[in-house]
Amino acid sequence: MAEAKHPSLVLAGAEQGNLRALDDYRRAGGYASLEQARKLGPAAALEQIKKASLRGRGGAGFPMGQKASFLPAPGQARGPIYLVVNADESEPGAFKDREIINRVPHRLIEGIQIAALAIGAERCFLYIRGEYLSEYEVLSAALAEAEAAELVRIPVLVHRGAGAYICGEETALLESLEGKRGQPRSKPPFRRWSASTPRPR
Repeated sequence: MAEAKHPSLVLAGAEQGNLRALDDYRRAGGYASLEQARKLGPAAALEQIKKASLRGRGGAGFPMGQKASFLPAPGQARGPIYLVVNADESEPGAFKDREIINRVPHRLIEGIQIAALAIGAERCFLYIRGEYLSEYEVLSAALAEAEAAELVRIPVLVHRGAGAYICGEETALLESLEGKRGQPRSKPPFRRWSASTPRPR
């Protein structure tokens, strides 16, 4: 419970040592939550995420568990489900993604695997800001370690952005990820919901 006193649970333990290496991260309790989530299964793991009230840090503070619950349940989707992680961080003065990647890359990878499991994703895409070359190398090295240790069961592709501010917007990011010009899509439809699922009011 010592982590609860830390001002940032995401960076907990990083001030006491280097958590970039897999062995060090695992000694600090890393990947234990992923193991627990796999034992619980997708539905129960999603319920745990809801109860945790995990929220995005992009300004709106929308609960991640509630957002994930808008998706069809695993096995009921009409097409493949992908998890896209936005680490573009083009907002001037914002460095939270860079700090996470630099200091606790395995925690990010672990979180991606838990989220992907909970929503039934078959592949994950991590879109990182193009200027973050050293961060890309840190993340790639951590991902290679986790893959070699067979901790990554749902494939993760790290994609470097093209340096455009607008690609931080979710639909522009998807356009860029698909090799198109990074510009926002017309809405609706909203990409996180299907026609058969209710939208929040």
